[in-house]
Order: sequence, then C-alpha cells, then structure tokens
Amino acid sequence: MIRLYNTLTRKKEEFQTIEPGVVRMYVCGVTVYNDAHVGHAMSALVFDIIRRYLEYRDYKFKHVMNYTDVDDKIINRANQLGEDPLKLSQRYIEEYSRELANLNILPPSATPQVSKTMPLIIEFIQGLIQKEAAYAAPNGDVYFSVISDNDYGKLSGRKLDDMQAGARIEVGEAKDHPMDFALWKAAKPGEISWDSPWGKGRPGWHIECSAMNLAELGEQIDIHGGGNDLIFPHHENEIAQTESYTGKQFARYWIHNGMLQLGGEKMSKSLGNIVSIKDFLAKRDADVMRMLVLSGNYRAPLIFSEETQDAAEKNLERLRAALRPASTSASGLSADAASAPAAQAESTKQAFIEAMDDDFNTPLALAALYELVKAINTARDNGANDEQLKPAQSMLRELTGVLGLRLQEKTGSSDDEAKVIALIEERNEARKQKNWARSDEIRDQLKEMGVVIEDSKDGTKWRWS
Repeated sequence: MIRLYNTLTRKKEEFQTIEPGVVRMYVCGVTVYNDAHVGHAMSALVFDIIRRYLEYRDYKFKHVMNYTDVDDKIINRANQLGEDPLKLSQRYIEEYSRELANLNILPPSATPQVSKTMPLIIEFIQGLIQKEAAYAAPNGDVYFSVISDNDYGKLSGRKLDDMQAGARIEVGEAKDHPMDFALWKAAKPGEISWDSPWGKGRPGWHIECSAMNLAELGEQIDIHGGGNDLIFPHHENEIAQTESYTGKQFARYWIHNGMLQLGGEKMSKSLGNIVSIKDFLAKRDADVMRMLVLSGNYRAPLIFSEETQDAAEKNLERLRAALRPASTSASGLSADAASAPAAQAESTKQAFIEAMDDDFNTPLALAALYELVKAINTARDNGANDEQLKPAQSMLRELTGVLGLRLQEKTGSSDDEAKVIALIEERNEARKQKNWARSDEIRDQLKEMGVVIEDSKDGTKWRWS
C-alpha cells in the first residue's frame, strides 16, 4: 500500500487515484526569464523520482509541467535586453528542456505555456465573474473575491482575518478586500497585452496554472506538486479559483518539496549565490544532483555544498563499483555461497518497495541498496564469477534505474585513454626496475587526470574516477 504525505491534510494518506491505475499529476514549472538553477533541478528531480516509482508500480502517468512565459519578471528582463518577451521566454524554455534531459528527467506528457492558453484563461475568468467569485474593477483589473470562498486558507492553514491584519491595498489597486488577488491585469504602456472583455491586459500568475491544468488534465487531478514556497499564495489561490469555478475538489494530494540551501543559506539572486544547472553540469555528473536529492527526505531542506556533493560522488562510486565484472581469476563460489547474493537481491527489492511505499522514503531505499552492494562485494572478494554475480547486479541495476540513476562510468576521449595506457605501461616498467619514486609520480599524475588504478596479481586495471 502506497502512502504519501498530503500538505492539505497534514498527514500521510493511502494513495488512491480518481481513475484506477492512472495518475494525473500537475507540477508547477519555471518562470522563464533567466537560466534555471539547481533549486529548479531539485524540484524537477523530486517529481521525476515520484513518477518513476509510481510507473514502476504499474501506474500510467499523465504528467503536466507548465511554463510561465507571461510575467512581470519576463517583461522587465526583455526590456533590459531590448528583446521581445515571448522570444526571450521561448529561448529559455528550449534551454530548460535540454537541461532536464541532461539531468535524465523524463519528459512530461504536456508542457503548456501561458501565452498559448489565453482564450481559456479569459473564459475561466468570465466563469468566475458569473459565479460571483470574481469582479471587474473600474481600472480594468479583475480580482478574485476571497470572501466568496469559505474554505480560503485551507492549504496553508492561514485564517483570512489574520491575513487581513497584515495586508494593505497598494496605490492604483481597486480591490474590495486586501487579500483579493488579480486574475487579470490592465495593460500598462509598452507592455505585452491581449484583448479581453475588460480591455487590453494580461493574466495574473495564479489563474494561469488553473487554466493550463484544466486544459490538459480536466477538472480534477490526483497530485499537484511544487516547492513548499508555492503553498501560499500560489497554490492556495489555485485551489480557491479552481474549486469556485468547477464546484469540485481540485487535487486529491498536494505534494511539496523542501527548499535547496547553499551551504545552509537560502539561494537567492539578492545574495548573489545562484548556481545554474548549466554551471553545475559543467563540473559534475547529473547523477550527483540526483543522488543529493535521494539522500534526504524530499520534504526537508537540501544542503547544496562541495561537501554534500563530494559525499554524493562517493555514494555513487559505491553503487558503480558493485556493477563491475568479477576478477578474471575468479574461480567461482560453491552452490551454497553463490545463493547468498541472489537471496539478498530479493530481500533488497522487498525492503526497497517498503521504503518507497512509505511517502517515497529514498534514504531508506538507498540503505537497502547498500546492503545489496555489500553482498555483491563480499561475493566478488570470495571468488564469485560473473554468472554468480549477475542476479544481484541485475537487481541493483533495476532498482537504481527506478530512481533514475544512470551509474555510467566516466569515459575519456581515445587520446585520453591512449595517454593513460602509456602512463600505466611506463609505471609497470618503473616498478620492474624498482624505481618506486617514478612509479609514485605516475600514480599521482593519473590520479590528477581522474584515473583510479588497481594492482593485482593479474596485472593493473584502471578506470575513470
């Protein structure tokens, strides 16, 4: 039985989909006005891991991730660069799509864009006005009326009276209530705009996701996801306007990932500590970012530092090492001894599923995999051959694949490999001549190149670290 934590009810619940065997999941994507950063990667990886596991458990997926390509930040950035805002956002959409592929994130079933959903957004707003859940202000704005929704605040747990105490109406706004939020914004001079019954303008942020969700997945979905910084006001407002429009429960389960912190400090443009996905992938393998996410609870903050990245690298190496072939001199284990890694493979699978069924507990799932790694290494050290290692290694490959880990060994160019082989031959000759100083120099040189060498009675083996 799969159980997951629902932000709406603040407890773990049994997972039951609206349509048996099918998951409808909407995850808030990025606002495309600049390079995507590792915080965006964290959120995308969390929901990729959830999707991969549920697909492993035989669910079919309808996964929607939107692109916000109409927004104040996009307009401001486009003005700074002297670029058309839609062309700017399209360029960043294409970049982000490539970066998600480089992170081995499965492509969503659909990636709607605000600019391509405008007719439905306008229709949605008209419907809310007709239901007296929204009103058109004299200045051309349209606002959602929070007092029309008796449940407003149920996701975040905030009370409207408490929110009102700290709220105020900005100059130029024509709200009835300080907490009312914009569904449509009247156009300002020089801004991109669309025609509407209320004059030229563009949608507010929250209505965009409600309309794109409705267009792609219908009135009700199973999972709505995003970072926990979106709980209020974005997701709170999505619930209010969608349920006011349809009269039905919007999403059964709300899943939110924790925030990524750089060395314990929140990542933010004002602090100047943004790390782009592009910069990260130039230095580290995509599996490192995924391993970082897997190593902690998805709802908790994730510390992103050189130390945590190095630890992720070491854990990846543990998994990769277990997948390497047996020694060429392996004589094979007895039948009784050979059954141990295969038996461990089955118990690992059971432990892995139990962990992931419990709100996608990836740290516990990894712990189960390390037990399998231990069994494989013990069998190899005791002389197991490739055939005897195969069942356990196949299980390890299967379960790490469920988590989206590729576990690829690092490779170099043919010139790099030729240089490595030449250095190893020179080192072997130095060892024959008992020139230990030169042998050590070459080992250090190979280490700097990212090469690990292993000496044995069968000769010297090497691999990229």
